[in-house]
Amino acid sequence: MLSGWGKGLRSKSWLPDLVLIVLAWWAAFWLRFNLTVPQPYRDQALQTTPLALLCMAVGLLLARVPRQSWRYVGLADLRQLAGGVALGALLTTAVVMGSRPQGFPRSVFLISGVLALLALAGARATWRTLAEYTQAQARPAAALQPLLIVGTIDEADQALRTLKGVEGWQVVGIASPRAQDAGRTVQGVRVLGGVEALDQLARAQQAGTVLLASAPGDLARRDVLMRWSGSGLNLLTLPTADELLRPGAATRLRQVRLEDLLGRTPVQLDARGLAALFSGQTVLVTGAGGSIGSELCRQVARLGVARLVCVDVSEYATYRLEQELRQAFPAMEGVYYTANVREPDRLRAIALAHLPGVVLHAAAYKHVPLMETHNEIEALRTNVLGTLHAARVAGEVGAARFVLVSTDKAVNPTNVMGATKRLAEQVVQAVAREFEGTQYVSVRFGNVLGSSGSVVPLFTTQIELGGPVTVTHPEIVRYFMTIPEAAQLVLQAGLMGRSGQIFVLDMGEPVKIVELARLLIRLSGKTEAEVPIAFTGLRPGEKLYEELLADDETTEPTPHPKLRVARVSPPADDVAAAVLAWLAQAGAAPGPADLRGWLHQRVPEYQAQPVRF
Repeated sequence: MLSGWGKGLRSKSWLPDLVLIVLAWWAAFWLRFNLTVPQPYRDQALQTTPLALLCMAVGLLLARVPRQSWRYVGLADLRQLAGGVALGALLTTAVVMGSRPQGFPRSVFLISGVLALLALAGARATWRTLAEYTQAQARPAAALQPLLIVGTIDEADQALRTLKGVEGWQVVGIASPRAQDAGRTVQGVRVLGGVEALDQLARAQQAGTVLLASAPGDLARRDVLMRWSGSGLNLLTLPTADELLRPGAATRLRQVRLEDLLGRTPVQLDARGLAALFSGQTVLVTGAGGSIGSELCRQVARLGVARLVCVDVSEYATYRLEQELRQAFPAMEGVYYTANVREPDRLRAIALAHLPGVVLHAAAYKHVPLMETHNEIEALRTNVLGTLHAARVAGEVGAARFVLVSTDKAVNPTNVMGATKRLAEQVVQAVAREFEGTQYVSVRFGNVLGSSGSVVPLFTTQIELGGPVTVTHPEIVRYFMTIPEAAQLVLQAGLMGRSGQIFVLDMGEPVKIVELARLLIRLSGKTEAEVPIAFTGLRPGEKLYEELLADDETTEPTPHPKLRVARVSPPADDVAAAVLAWLAQAGAAPGPADLRGWLHQRVPEYQAQPVRF
């Protein structure tokens, strides 16, 4: 408290405030007596000035007003100022009246408080106005690009506040999707018209760039994109909160991306619980170089882990992750291994060297068609055997928690990849019975936007080559979420889960893949006439509709709105031993039919689709 007072007394804004307080006190007397103050009251004003100054200063100091930066004063600062002035006025009234002056005009206290507030607030507002004007004059007008904002009054207000920290733009108008907003102004910027006339407004203002200020997933945002992409307008948006929180991030406008249009509500995390789980801990991540694994590494690094042990079979992926994390989190100890989860002795040696408190298992083969032909045994060895090794090693070294990253394709699987992930869930539940000191949970979710091997990078490449964009079926739909959202929910489930539970993420509404392709074509600034869409037919093991089983009949709610617990039958007691025994006798190249038959025995809900060899 004393240090805070010291900083307040040393503040550069203290001296002007004192001068304004004295002027307000004397002006109150002049106003009280109609600009002619009788001699006795002049003496009272002179005698009480030091008391009034001291009391008002104490009030402002207690409200921390001297710490304010006049250059960036805002409504919150003015509310703080009003509280300080009110407190100072009450103290002044109590102290002055406590000295029992004869015939002292009590209205002076109210008048001086109002005048002090007006003077102090006006000085700050004037200072900020002059500073912004000076800064604006220092920038050459030719360097400012005209910018139109698309959004409602509220959205435009937030965007204009953010743009004050972004150089190079001059907002020339607002286009609102609400007709009642037309003609109104926001921070001095006028609503010129509706979104339907966006091209005319842009031409009239000579603006080639449009900022979409509406919320992600908003219909107006999607309508603007679908209607005006390819028209010559440069469509931009503000960075998301997750992007702004990344180390070294800057507030700058960026191109609209697919995830902005699909509209995912930001994840609400138990920040305190996650910080307690990860802060100062050693965390081991398998598959750390992959899309989900690398994002898990970023998320836990932000939570303050002491040591992050990254394991991935890919040398290049491990190298890239090492370079990124060393730069973004220089204070964190990162250890990077090019190791394979299919080698239990190596995995055990790594874990014994670092004794992780949390193990996040993201290593897997996930590409459905690739695992469906020629590589079935690889999916079984990595997805099931690798999970068994990682889970047992976590228990052996005494890790507090083990989290398996699973998939929606494990629900009533029709392909080898999905069946192996369902079997991996069973293995984790079985190992949970072996090591009661470790909490084992699995987390299922659907497709992740931009992850390696997903449709988005494929479609993007096809668009760059001029098409066609290949979609397997016009009715095929999938659930999508962003990589950061998936990683955050994996961590949240790991924090909440009880051993043996399987969590299902709320994936929102499913999206037609053909609509996804159309959005990506539009985002590239092209039309379907320039980049056609071709339908190629369903691939081996592919479903039209993915199932998450996230309903009230097959799942149970949790305290988190985006997480539910799946109701599944307990695994057989011999599942781990059965996996080891079958793989030992199967050899390097078991027959595809034999492998599928054995998978069906272990996962009865697995119904293999006919495969063309």
